[in-house]
Amino acid sequence: MSKRRKLPRLSAGEMEIVQMLWRAGPASLSEAHAALGRPIGYTTVQTRLNRLVEKRVVTRSGDRPAQYTAAVAPEEVTARHVDLLLERVSDGSVVPLVAHLVRDRALSAEEIAELKELIARAERQGRKPAAGKRRESGDA
Repeated sequence: MSKRRKLPRLSAGEMEIVQMLWRAGPASLSEAHAALGRPIGYTTVQTRLNRLVEKRVVTRSGDRPAQYTAAVAPEEVTARHVDLLLERVSDGSVVPLVAHLVRDRALSAEEIAELKELIARAERQGRKPAAGKRRESGDA
């Protein structure tokens, strides 16, 4: 599997904008402001979009008005945030997080089947990281 590029940390406000772009697709500043669907300053949206462009998480077209597009897939951002969560909460170990989710959430039959398939696939690939230790970032 190819090595993931390391994404910069995103603030909650930046995440909100990226999620909106995933839902709505390319948007001008005015469209992005309206699509957020809550009271937020126009210049705040502009600042956040510009920061996301600087972080290379969003691209800006040369058109007038400029169109902003998410430059990362949801899976990339999710992976970055889950990796950070694992590092901070459980010293890189997946087991406490999965145990919490399995114990404290009502999982559908489809989710349980998907988890079983993921574990079976990991076993077939011979992934056996040491208990309580995180895999090297190139293994993901």
